[in-house]
Amino acid sequence: MARNKVISTEDILSTLCHSVTEVLSSASGNQISYSAMVQKITRTCMRPDIGCFVLFDGGFTGLVVMNFTQQSAMEIYQDYMRNMGMPEDEIAQSHLSDDVSNVLGELMNQMVGDFTGKVREQLHTSITQNQPKMMAINKQVQISVDTTMDRPQARRVTFTTQNQNIFYLELAMDKTEFIKLHDFDIAESVDPDSIIENQAKANKANKAKQDASKAKAAANNDVSDDADDDFMAELGL
Repeated sequence: MARNKVISTEDILSTLCHSVTEVLSSASGNQISYSAMVQKITRTCMRPDIGCFVLFDGGFTGLVVMNFTQQSAMEIYQDYMRNMGMPEDEIAQSHLSDDVSNVLGELMNQMVGDFTGKVREQLHTSITQNQPKMMAINKQVQISVDTTMDRPQARRVTFTTQNQNIFYLELAMDKTEFIKLHDFDIAESVDPDSIIENQAKANKANKAKQDASKAKAAANNDVSDDADDDFMAELGL
């Protein structure tokens, strides 16, 4: 009998890392990458300069922590704001600005939201998340977030921005394995932004086609009118 496929903590962590790189690369317009090596750690902590955490529950329980250095936080925030078309004089210049925390918190919400969607599609289970909590942290302070997990496993992954600034993702979750009993199709995820963009392009193409048809019809009418005028002139009318 063929051995059933087992999905472990590392596989789930890999899915989360893909969500982080996809969301941040799209938001900032720059390439975000992560290390091929993962660290086993004993507990998760929020560390300087900006820390953020999200709890999730459902099919399995877990905690996601992201720790940004000042440099990585500002690079991601400023690239995101420029990518959104924000004027330079309206972009914050300090990592202690509320705007920086708000933007990074929203991006983390999108990252974990993308991750929960992938879990639902790939593992056929559902998890829900709470609202991200983010704060600027003094260099002498570390904050631990206690969660109720039966046999917690903790991992840390290093991420690198385009300008080689570092930030870290830490995941703590129940020790669990998903065993694939039989093959199933993974539904293709739907991107609302792509749907809207494609619909806008289709509408634009249809409008251009209609305008061309109207212009052609108008030109044919003009030719017909000129022919009628010439015929009437020949009749002396």
